[in-house]
Amino acid sequence: MKRLPRIEQYGLIGDMQTSAHVCDDGSIDWLCLPRFDSPAPFAALLGTQKHGAWRIAPAAAHAGRAGAVAERRYVGESLVLETVWTTPSGSAKVTDFMPPRDGAPQVIRIVEGTVGEVAMVSTLRARPGYGRVSPWIHELGGRMIAEGGGDALWLDTSTELDEKDGAIVSSFTVAAGDTVAFVLSWGPSHGAAPEIPETEAALAATLAFWEDWAGQCTYNGAHREAFVRSLITLKAMTYAPSGGIVAAPTTSLPEEIGGGRNWDYRYTWLRDASTTLTALLGSGYRQEAEAWRRWLLRAVAGDPENLQIMYGITGKRDLEERELGWLPGYENSVPVRVGNGAANQLQLDVYGYVIETLYLAHLGEVAHCGDTAVLHQRLVEHLAERWQMPDEGIWEVRGERRHFVHSKVMAWVAVDRTIHLVEAGALDADPSALMELREAIHHEVCTRGFDTGRNTFTQSYGSQEVDAALLLIPRVGFLLPDDPRMLGTVEAVRQQLSTPEGFVRRYPIGDDHIGLDGLAGDEGTFLLCSFWMVDALALTGRLDEARALFDRLLALRTDLGLLAEEYDHATGRQLGNFPQAYSHIGVIGSALLLQQLGSRAPATKADVLLAASV
Repeated sequence: MKRLPRIEQYGLIGDMQTSAHVCDDGSIDWLCLPRFDSPAPFAALLGTQKHGAWRIAPAAAHAGRAGAVAERRYVGESLVLETVWTTPSGSAKVTDFMPPRDGAPQVIRIVEGTVGEVAMVSTLRARPGYGRVSPWIHELGGRMIAEGGGDALWLDTSTELDEKDGAIVSSFTVAAGDTVAFVLSWGPSHGAAPEIPETEAALAATLAFWEDWAGQCTYNGAHREAFVRSLITLKAMTYAPSGGIVAAPTTSLPEEIGGGRNWDYRYTWLRDASTTLTALLGSGYRQEAEAWRRWLLRAVAGDPENLQIMYGITGKRDLEERELGWLPGYENSVPVRVGNGAANQLQLDVYGYVIETLYLAHLGEVAHCGDTAVLHQRLVEHLAERWQMPDEGIWEVRGERRHFVHSKVMAWVAVDRTIHLVEAGALDADPSALMELREAIHHEVCTRGFDTGRNTFTQSYGSQEVDAALLLIPRVGFLLPDDPRMLGTVEAVRQQLSTPEGFVRRYPIGDDHIGLDGLAGDEGTFLLCSFWMVDALALTGRLDEARALFDRLLALRTDLGLLAEEYDHATGRQLGNFPQAYSHIGVIGSALLLQQLGSRAPATKADVLLAASV
């Protein structure tokens, strides 16, 4: 049985409709087809090889013998993954990619001999339905096909293929200069056979696509490599046909090894998508913002009164949560979940994130259309009626609703940015009523959400806990960074939620805080929150500390520049769904802020807003 890899041993390839996770041992252990949110025919990531995987590696590595060593990298500024295997007899290169889709979804794996001779093995074990269905494997028209339920997986190659123990296996040898290509195509089992691409042309087109897209980036600061890799990762998590953006392309990777904090992130959170678009807008990308604006109009439709915090990638509302009991979970972390019950929660901060993105899109000259203006106005009207309600907050607690300070601050942001758009002539509304509402929210937060005795804002009204989301208060312009209340809050978060390295937890959990979020168990430090600390330090003038923490966070990236949701500082492991849009948003946002601030901290609210919209 294949060794159990760490989360950070996986690379990502994708076609902007779905993606595959390629382990450093040459095995694709996660692939949903035909979309991010479809069932996975390769689900070994959440179980074992018997739940579906496709491995191409030297025969020695397959047999578990020593001597086969792999090194990998992305080719330039692309999502094409290249792995070079070195063995005692020679070396071979495996190039993995998914062409931007024009027809059937395809995974192409090209094996090229570079030195000497290398005996290679390809073992494809398809198990549709998240590893549950054993397919019918047969030959059709000279092509191998694995059919199960509604899925058909076609495998094409020039080498001989055989069925062995429910897998499609090929053993072959490549000498220097030899090339063997494998193409895996998906289609509905009742449909026509997919076309076989010319693999070298597909590779050239895929490289050209990514390098052209990355070349549009306007950031040329000190951290360009990490910045562009994060941009490419975010682009890979967009669903091109609709403009929706997934929070992560995986489900149920645990926030604690062996724990139950395992969630399905293959959907579009308004908050996550909004902050992703903010990062893209700040990097010179406009097309994605326009596509997302159209997605938002379709998803919310004519019903902003029933705004959900998340939707399916095509705008679907019903995301019923269920458990897949036949999967043992990543390192026995159960349950494995698909769907997400948090879709039915009330999270008032999403109004602020959505309207902030519409505001930044306006600054970026992505014009408001009439339908967007109507939606915007109705969202603000509805928020005015609801902002004083308790909610589940940004962290989607599954306990009792509370008056979360972050939720109220983002409600203030929604009203504040609306006022800016009214003053700019982009919206037609009564500015005086909006100003009164903005002042009322601000006053209540500063009165009920601030602990004068400890000089810190609190997680919710009257609570004793702090929350990393409080670090966003100066980032969004609610208070100036040098406000004594903010300085006290930053220090409280550092003392209560930070590790010695400066990595930050979301809020207190564990044995001393059972029931705070309605969930049992622990979790790692939250990478986005750690980037928020970078921002808070930078905004309060502690630029050297901010840069040092930023560098420590960049050092946590994998060899391919990827980040999961969380990091366990005790074991040095990444945790949670992977790669995580939030974490890569943190890389981009902090890099932009550090570049914009240079050697000074902003002194006015206008400076803060500028820093947030670079």
